[in-house]
Parts: sequence; structure tokens; C-alpha cells
Amino acid sequence: MARRTVLAAAAAGAAATALGDRAAPTAAAATTALGTDERAVSMAMHVHSSFSEGTASMHAHLEQASRLGVDVVMWTDHDFRLQAHGYRTAVRFDGLVEDDAVKATWTWTRADEGTASYAAATFVTDPRSPRQDGRALRLQNRAPSRATTWCSTRLTGSVKNSLATTSLAATVLELDVLAQELGPDAELVLAVTSSYRPATAGRPAGQYRLEYRMGGRTGRWTESGGLVGVVGLPVAAGWQSLALDLQADVEALWPDLVAVDAGFCGVAVSARSRRGAAAKVVLDRLEIVRARRSGEPLALQREAMAAYAQRYPSVRQHQGSEISLVRHLNAYGDALVLPTPPTPRATKDTSVAAAAAAVRELRSSADLVAFNHPLEDARTTEALADLLVSTRALGADVVEVGSKEDLASTVAAYDVAARNAVLVTATGVSDDHTGRDWLAQSQRWLTSAWAPSTDLPDLAAALRAGRAWFWDPRAWRGQVDLLADGRTRMGGVLLTRSDSVEVVATATPAPAGGTTTLVVGAVDMAGRADLSPRVTRVPLDAGGTALVDASRDRGAYARVEVRDAGGSLVGFSNPLWMLHEAPAGAPAERLG
Repeated sequence: MARRTVLAAAAAGAAATALGDRAAPTAAAATTALGTDERAVSMAMHVHSSFSEGTASMHAHLEQASRLGVDVVMWTDHDFRLQAHGYRTAVRFDGLVEDDAVKATWTWTRADEGTASYAAATFVTDPRSPRQDGRALRLQNRAPSRATTWCSTRLTGSVKNSLATTSLAATVLELDVLAQELGPDAELVLAVTSSYRPATAGRPAGQYRLEYRMGGRTGRWTESGGLVGVVGLPVAAGWQSLALDLQADVEALWPDLVAVDAGFCGVAVSARSRRGAAAKVVLDRLEIVRARRSGEPLALQREAMAAYAQRYPSVRQHQGSEISLVRHLNAYGDALVLPTPPTPRATKDTSVAAAAAAVRELRSSADLVAFNHPLEDARTTEALADLLVSTRALGADVVEVGSKEDLASTVAAYDVAARNAVLVTATGVSDDHTGRDWLAQSQRWLTSAWAPSTDLPDLAAALRAGRAWFWDPRAWRGQVDLLADGRTRMGGVLLTRSDSVEVVATATPAPAGGTTTLVVGAVDMAGRADLSPRVTRVPLDAGGTALVDASRDRGAYARVEVRDAGGSLVGFSNPLWMLHEAPAGAPAERLG
């Protein structure tokens, strides 16, 4: 925007309307600079747990939220992963690579451990399970006589796009086993890698693992500081058909854990030996039986939410899902209904039409819909700006401006949308799939909103109204608000034809050496003819007043940026608009 747009700007210092030098208050105590009953509610709006790919657990994320004083966690596991849609349900042991006409390709990768006298992994036609034709896998390992530690022949399974990884809740592994040579020093091991959890019940923080062992001791016990749970199985003559109830074994081994919140992150099979013994075993027909997935995946997660509400009462949880077979969308709703996948395969439709249709469908059960990491399928600033303007941000309520993609490009595209009065709320997210250390992530945005409570309807209304800002918790734990003409707050639309509008920006001070800036932009509805931002930046101190020229074009908008001493963005407010006429389809919350 040209210099003429901003008539004056003066720092307000420690003005009564500014947040001044106060530390960021807790959600329970904070009020806006406008004297309302709203409070600053901090939210992690995009996190993945044991129901998605990755190693995170709900437990780990809630521990991080509790430590950082975050008020709300919104669970956004992928819809098709919650449903295990398009997931592998069987492995035939016909070879290292198994293709499937509908399901994703399964691949075994061999990695031996120790120096065995003999080690082999062979796919054989005889013997094989009487319950399945084709081949079977024979594993062999013989340790040197002096080897006191285990030598192993190991195959680790993987699936393209992690189409086996989700919660192990209500999951049973069926496996046919022929023990040809097993004993105390010669074992079969089937290992299921599970989720990362914080230190608990005397156990260290770490990733948990279930191991089913055959040949040695029987029963259940834990090892490695409690992070490895072992189920010792008896050996029988001939083919054995095992049914391994993963959730039941987690509950038995670690009764203090919420077993539903345990991921099925990977599976490996191995024959291991020591002290000169020989292990020889044949495996066939591995089936992954996931009950309760067709109609109850969200109910499974709600079970975990209820259990964790007792352990983390200071963190409010709300359910959502990342709708992922279109351009990714987050749908939030405590009564959310997941869409039915359009095809048997977990295949993404990247078309704009499919995403816009999904937004419309989600309206029936979601309180709020977000457009996630929008540069993923719109690769440039101009392409994203064009998409936001031409589709009104797909019709979503929220767009992730702070996301895993290039921040400067996304901010520029958002400014183009604001220039065209696309009233969509900007948020920042972490999209964390690990849960280990929120502050150590390169992408670690949190979003706060001025809302009367942590109830989802209140939060959704505040977000639809643009009463929100996002921030970097490692650099700046602040608050922001805007007020135009003494009556319209951040996110709102002031209808005016005044030559100048007084805008009061209030913000917690920037980090030492940093800056707080009012960004003022023209609203000229240039549309697709000019997909560049048109803004002017006005430096501010702790808070300040600016007289903004809203008489030209169709009006103007203003938002706040907070940057650290190095110039990195650490806080970003939503705009308020000063317009001559209300935009078509403007949410009622913005016009109040």
C-alpha cells in the first residue's frame, strides 16, 4: 500500500489499552484489552497421535501441552488412518515384496544382527501352512558356540505411505508358525513397535515395543527399563495358529497406560540364537484383524480422551480429523462424522473441486473446517493466492498460514486474500507426529483465540470471527488485539467511509531487540488480475495507535506482526477490515 494510506502512527507505550509489560496471563485470568469477558485460550490445533503415522501418542502430546500451559489440544488424526482404510490386512510370505491389487505394497527388509555361523531367510513352497497356498518364510540362525549374546536373522516389514500404521486398539495379529528348531537359546521373535510416551510409573520416556517370543520362557514380563513388553509363547508340535491380541497384551503388561493410545508403528520377525544353538522356524499367513474400524474409529479415540481427561484436567481435548484423501482439511467437532472414502484405495484426489465439495460435506457435522498446509498442492505464492481468491479459501473457515511450508510465501498469499476481502482466519500449527518436544520442532506454532471458554462452540465461533493470533512458544508467549473506531475488534469488519479510522493495536512486547509492526493493506478487490500483496508496515512499540486511510479503493485492513531480533516472525494476528460495504457471504460473527 502506498504511503498515503497511513496518515499517522504513534507509539502508545504503556497506554492503558495496551497489554504493556505484563507476562502472558493464564487462560483463566486473561481478558482482552477491550474489557470483555473473553480470555486468551491457547490451542494446539493440528497434532497427530497413535492413530496416525509417526510415533506420537496422545499421552506424549498431552504431557507437552501440560508442561507448556497450553489450554486446548485438538486431535487431528488422518481420517483414512483412523478407519484403516486401504490398509494392509494380510501378508502371505510369498517374497520380499508383495503387491496387491487394492492394498499398498508390503516390503520385507533384511537386517541381521551379530556374527552368526549360519543365517538365512528363504521363501519356500514346502513346508507351508495348510491354511494358505503359495509360499512361506523359513528363518534360520545358528550362533557360534561362544556367543553369549543373541545373533539374529531379522526381516522388518514396511508399507508404502505407512498404510499399516495406526492405533493397535482392537487389533489381533494372526500368524501360522511351524517351530522346527526352537529352545531356550533359539527363539522366534515377532516385534511390534509402538508409540513414544513420556516418563511414567518409574519408566523412562521412550518408544514402547511388544515382543512375542517362542522357544524360551513363557508368560509376560518387561525389559529395558519397562519399555519392552514380552509375551512368552509355548511351542507345540506341527503348525500353530497364533492369535495375538495386541491391546489386551498392552493392558496386561502396562496396566497404568491407556492401551487404546498405543500405535502399531511397525512389525518385524526374527530367528535368534546364542551359545551354539540353532533356530529354525517357518512363518505363514500373517493377518492383521482390526475390529471396530468401520463404524467406531472416533469412538476408540474418545475412549482415550476420556481416560486422559482424568490425568490432564488442565488440558481440554476436542476431537477432529485431518481429511486427507483430498487437499488436506481439518474438521473439528465433538460429534464429527468422517466422510466415506470414495474408492477402496487410499488415493488422494488433489483437485480443487474435490476439496471444496469435502468442505461442504463436512459442514453437516463439523463446528469448524480448516484448509491445511495450503502450499502443498498450490506450489507457488501466486498459485496459492489465486486459489484463495478464486475459491474464497475453498469455503473453509480457517487457513493454516503458519504451517510446514514456506512462511513468507503463505503470508504473502494470505495478504492477497485479505486484499480481496476473503474473510478467512489465519492460524499456525505444528502438525507434530512425534510428541517428543514441542519446542524442539522447527515448526512449532500455537494458536490463541479470545473466547469466553474452552468449549468447542465458543472456540469455533471465535475462530470464525478471526479473534485469533498464532505464535512461536519458544520465542514469544504473547497476546494481541486490535480495535478500530472504538468498536470493531480483531477479525471484524468495520463498515465505514471515513477518511481515517483510528486503529489501536495492543500486544505483549516483542522479544528483546525485536519489533512489533502494524501491517496495513489496501482492499481494492483486484481479483486474479493482480496476485501480489499491497501492504505498508508501520513499526510499533508495546502498543500503539494508527490512523488508517480507509477512504480509497474499497477500504483497508490491518494486522499485527511480532518479530524477534533476527527478524523471524514469532507472532501473527488476524486482520480487521475497514470496508465501504460488507463482502458477500461474510460470517455473522465478523459483522457483529
